[in-house]
Amino acid sequence: MTSTTSSHGFFITGTDTGVGKTRVAVALIHALREQGLRVAAMKPVAAGHAPGELNDDVAALLQAANVAADLRDVNPYAFAEPVAPHIAAQKAGVRIELDVIAAAYSRLAAAADVVVVEGAGGWRVPLNEHDDMADLARRLGLPIVLVVGLRLGCLNHALLTVESIAHRQLPWAGWVGNHIDPAMACGAENVAALHARLPAPCLGVQAHLAPEMSAVSAPQWLTLPDY
Repeated sequence: MTSTTSSHGFFITGTDTGVGKTRVAVALIHALREQGLRVAAMKPVAAGHAPGELNDDVAALLQAANVAADLRDVNPYAFAEPVAPHIAAQKAGVRIELDVIAAAYSRLAAAADVVVVEGAGGWRVPLNEHDDMADLARRLGLPIVLVVGLRLGCLNHALLTVESIAHRQLPWAGWVGNHIDPAMACGAENVAALHARLPAPCLGVQAHLAPEMSAVSAPQWLTLPDY
């Protein structure tokens, strides 16, 4: 399967759902904007929103980006139920198509210097009966930024995800640690284990933030990956 990449960009994935992919994507967008770049955001698949409202992740990405874009390109597939994408699509009578997402990405890339694409759920979450999020990342051909949710079990999840990324021979941008459990035991030791076992670079480790807190500028903890 060939890449459709036509500009610089990054694919933000995570070790699981709810690990802070959107928060990291927004931080990355702000950091890129501070370099004077035109940054588009994309959430190819979003599941979970109130009737008549945007998905919270999509809204945050739109607010952060500085490239105006058609919502249908930013978020080609939006489902109300907060369930796995392929299940949400089945319930809606829709099939998630990689070609549709790739075409939307190409339109965003044509108008931007950098496109930050945020996946849904974890690395291998299914999209349809054949494809999963990893297949989408391969299709877009963008360097992967892995968000590791720092909580009990994160070492296994991170190592398995990195192993899968390497197996698929996808480009690597780096990883980010995100403290999602303020009561996590031995947090520093777990971060040290990740440094020792995950491929460099570590782009930063984000302290725990209350859910209502969001980035409004480039954070000090984040190092920009190469682009």
